[in-house]
Amino acid sequence: MIRKVEFTNGMRVVAERMSSVKSVSIGLWVNIGSRDEEAHEHGISHFLEHMFFKGTALRSAGEIAQEIDAIGGEINAFTSRENTTFYAKVLTDHLPKAVEILSDNFHHSKFDPREIEKEKQVVIEEIKMVEDDPEDLVHTLHIEDTLKGSPLGRTILGTIETLNQMNRKKIIHFLERTYDPKQIVIAVAGRFDFDTLIALLQKAFGSYQRNNTRLIPRISPAMTPQFQVKKRKLEQVHLCISTPGLAITHPQREALHLLNIILGGGVSSHLFQEVREQRGLAYSIYSSPSFYQGGGLFTIYAGTGAKNAPKVVELIFKEIRKMKEKGVAAEELKKAKEHIKGNILLSTESSSSRMSRLAKDELSFGRQFKLTEVIGRINRVTLKSVYEVANTLFHSKSISLTALGPVEAHTLPGPSNL
Repeated sequence: MIRKVEFTNGMRVVAERMSSVKSVSIGLWVNIGSRDEEAHEHGISHFLEHMFFKGTALRSAGEIAQEIDAIGGEINAFTSRENTTFYAKVLTDHLPKAVEILSDNFHHSKFDPREIEKEKQVVIEEIKMVEDDPEDLVHTLHIEDTLKGSPLGRTILGTIETLNQMNRKKIIHFLERTYDPKQIVIAVAGRFDFDTLIALLQKAFGSYQRNNTRLIPRISPAMTPQFQVKKRKLEQVHLCISTPGLAITHPQREALHLLNIILGGGVSSHLFQEVREQRGLAYSIYSSPSFYQGGGLFTIYAGTGAKNAPKVVELIFKEIRKMKEKGVAAEELKKAKEHIKGNILLSTESSSSRMSRLAKDELSFGRQFKLTEVIGRINRVTLKSVYEVANTLFHSKSISLTALGPVEAHTLPGPSNL
């Protein structure tokens, strides 16, 4: 049901037909994100994502919105550290219109200087919104300090200083430098006719060329262990604790996913049950892995009162030690596997989720994985594998901690006994 076509310009199309739905999701995935920016371009990938919707030679920004609303569809975009994605979801009959609008935005955006100045203010407000949300802010501060010196450590949004330097010339230069067709995957999932789809996409994107691209090599990030407090008048202390993780293509990535579910990735996890349910010390506590090309991070977050912060940090380190020393129980691993498999199978009911999976697999691995293969890799993870991952990642000398809020650094226990 999955087919792949590569145009002569190097752009790839990966499409999966879903006979059970009446819609189609299409995404233009560019393998360029904030880690591919030079220092003076900080935030430009995200800013460019905004500007693609601010008017073309054929449509104003208002007309783009009106046309997609008129067919009951949705169109949007997002930027990550490694990708920029433009996508639409429409009823099958409106697929040609969705392709036309995405193509028009991609090829013919005007990047009007007046719109650039207005959008600067929009993104500056977005930055301020993050600064007003302590949970978002502590993650931002933590990754900046932990991956200091790596482009992955920069915020996706940029800074007010770099945004104020944005102009049309800089945007055009970045596009010409980075948006190589070989770095683009068009992913489609839903109800459609494959031959009709390829004809539409060939006409819309098959002649796209970039002859002078110059990409910055993606160097594996080096983590700088650090332990610091950012004092701020808040009602809670917000904590981020992390250790180096695994690259997106690492053979033990499934073991890390399962470790995460057991340690802090769900409401039945060790951290949630011990810190929130048993002791009532936090409302929000969770863990999450971040997988990048060449490396990753594994991060634990908790928000708690100032007087409880030392105890919460102590409990987090305690649960990590237990996992390193004793591993996980067979029944826990079994439940974690069912959790992940359930999430995967439920996601197959959504054309948007399947479209995203197609693109991510193609960009990261250059191939598609059958569902049976994905489930098989999960089923083959052993107790020993999870134990090995825990002992590979968690070491006292590699732990970083950032605390944001009304707490003194000397009150927080260190990871010396991990």
